[in-house]
Amino acid sequence: MAESNFIDYVKICCRSGKGGAGSRHFNRTKMNPKGGPDGGNGGKGGSIILRGNAQFWTLLHLKYRKHIMAGDGVNGSRALMTGADGRNEILDVPLGTVARNAETGEFLFEITNDGEERVLVPGGRGGLGNAHFVSATNQAPEYAQPGEAGREEWMILELKLLADVGLVGFPNAGKSTLLSVITAAKPEIADYPFTTLKPNLGVVQYRDFRSFVVADIPGIIEGAHQGKGLGHRFLKHIERNAVLLFLIPADSKSHPEEFKVLLHELEQFNRELMHKRRVVAISKADLLDEELKLAIKEEMAGTDPLFFSAATGEGLQALKDRLWTEINRDI
Repeated sequence: MAESNFIDYVKICCRSGKGGAGSRHFNRTKMNPKGGPDGGNGGKGGSIILRGNAQFWTLLHLKYRKHIMAGDGVNGSRALMTGADGRNEILDVPLGTVARNAETGEFLFEITNDGEERVLVPGGRGGLGNAHFVSATNQAPEYAQPGEAGREEWMILELKLLADVGLVGFPNAGKSTLLSVITAAKPEIADYPFTTLKPNLGVVQYRDFRSFVVADIPGIIEGAHQGKGLGHRFLKHIERNAVLLFLIPADSKSHPEEFKVLLHELEQFNRELMHKRRVVAISKADLLDEELKLAIKEEMAGTDPLFFSAATGEGLQALKDRLWTEINRDI
């Protein structure tokens, strides 16, 4: 998927259909000149509906569809015939899509299951025909209800990636490299900051044909919670991960300080992230001898860091084992 094709935010104008009007018809014929009311009800206006689709990974298909319109309901007619309902507009979206009202910011719902359908903007109700209003004291009502108007609202659809593990680290911590060697994902890798400009997902094949999903989140910098760097655009994806894997490169100037800054940025963005399970790993371990590894363990006391090298394969299986244990710890 090209970098420019990963779209995780769209703002769309949704207009649901208006309901059809009820009929004021009377069953008057040559043989029955005083027939009673037989006006049918109007059809319901079409709704805008979101449907979860596990085959979708981006909101790209909605990027250029700024106006979504459903069909209007058909008016009721004679012989108690109800008008046809308006056409629903069904939008397939990736799992993890959140819907919000663009004007109020109100959270509406989240799509998490394949095939799940939720109404984003309901269509107008159809009006009742005059036959509905017949009573003992009013046996020939000459009125019927008009159809309810549709609604036009601006909505925000925002994608939060669904993954078991989220990779957290500064630019050039080795996240993309790790993802490329433990999964079949092919992220862009280069020796400069912000190589990763979009989240990448990869499936890790584990023991006995089991697997779990890892998301490579673009690098965090100090001040990311305020929107600096790639800031809010990608921190939101971390909210959906069950386990956070903190990557700190072996050649970091201060391993404890780097870990502290990463934690601070996550806490300032969303305090709930502090309750997620954590695994701390030191990347580029091929640069270290046993004495340096021991020193890093001592300065990172309390985090029980793992050491691995994506270049040599050192420690990768132990890292997978730890992640699998953390993902399934409470299951």
